[in-house]
Amino acid sequence: MPRNGPLPVDPIAEAKRQWIDHGWTDAAAGMSAVTSVIRAQQLMFARIDQTLKPFGLSFARYEMLRLLGFTREGRMPMSSAIARLQVHPTSVSSTVDRLVRDGLVMREQHPTDRRAAMLVLTASGRTVVEDATAALNAEVFAQPGLDEQDVTDLVRIIARLRRSAGDFTDPRPLPEPL
Repeated sequence: MPRNGPLPVDPIAEAKRQWIDHGWTDAAAGMSAVTSVIRAQQLMFARIDQTLKPFGLSFARYEMLRLLGFTREGRMPMSSAIARLQVHPTSVSSTVDRLVRDGLVMREQHPTDRRAAMLVLTASGRTVVEDATAALNAEVFAQPGLDEQDVTDLVRIIARLRRSAGDFTDPRPLPEPL
């Protein structure tokens, strides 16, 4: 149910207070951090979904198109897409099925591995992803809701979390803003 305006109290701060009142003081800050990140993700996804809706794309579909659009020839093996997107192969297959159905991507047989599939961005797919990228850049990414220093700090903090979870290793030299 949509609400009219902001809540009178921060529910995450109230949850932290409740955690402390219930004797879970050692976990209160962590609970607050985790739920804050989750809520921020919900807020960001709402903006992304609103921006991508006119293009008939979910964020997963957009990511696949953008990944293919970044390649020199608009093509890559399905296994490479799975590795780069860091999602379950079934999710990637489902996303690709929808993109194929809509004529934005084609599946082709891999040139050297008969068991593997190549994903190929169609001309329509390239147009959609370029238009969607322009909209996301203008409506979401250029104005994420934080000032430039906060964005830099947030990316660095989350990168440390991701690195310590084994999400990636540091390349040499480090790209900015890691």
